[in-house]
Amino acid sequence: MFTKYLVQGSRNKDDGEKPFWISFADLMTALMVMFLLVMSVALLAVTNEVSATDQAKAQREKEIDELLNKIEQAAERYPGISIDRNRNVIDFGDRARFDTGSSNLSAEQSQYLSQFVSEILIISREQLGQKWIKRIVAEGFADQRGDYLLNLNLSLQRSQRVLCVLLSPAPSQQHTLNPEEREQVRDLFLVGGYSFNSAKASLEESRRIELRMEFYQLDESRPALNDIPRGNFGVCRI
Repeated sequence: MFTKYLVQGSRNKDDGEKPFWISFADLMTALMVMFLLVMSVALLAVTNEVSATDQAKAQREKEIDELLNKIEQAAERYPGISIDRNRNVIDFGDRARFDTGSSNLSAEQSQYLSQFVSEILIISREQLGQKWIKRIVAEGFADQRGDYLLNLNLSLQRSQRVLCVLLSPAPSQQHTLNPEEREQVRDLFLVGGYSFNSAKASLEESRRIELRMEFYQLDESRPALNDIPRGNFGVCRI
């Protein structure tokens, strides 16, 4: 009996002397688990962010594609006008062809251009147009004859002719834009001349104008245009 009590007492003493601190190995294991949890959360957050960005890009491409579909549908009502979706370009073909050394458009060509631009302006006022259409660049081109600077100036004048037709039409032009549409043109359109850098197969095809659509990126927003003076479009001087 005495031995039994003595053994029990010895066992209790050993239990009380056991250290209560966790071992170094257990500590490292706990830290590793915490590290893995933190990394998992961080990777999940990055993955979600990339996924949201990819979805936004895909949505942007889809909506711009819808815009180009509408422009193509409008172009179907105007024979000779085509849409290059790879370059986001509206090509007027023979409906806006220039004579050699000239930047003038006939009354028929001017009216055709004005009527079609009215269709584009309607699309640009719609929700998707307001959201994505950044600007429309009127680009003029010359053929390969003559020196570079001469043709560069000529193609710039051809670009300017587009704005003249839209903002300061000739008295003989039957279709003209209303004041609201002219303000839209001033806000959206930009003039650019390209000489013969993008020559076509023939000289006649090279003497042309194109409208190039530019769209906002995801991180861009439409700038405020409140400070731009309105009205007073002036007259064409080319």
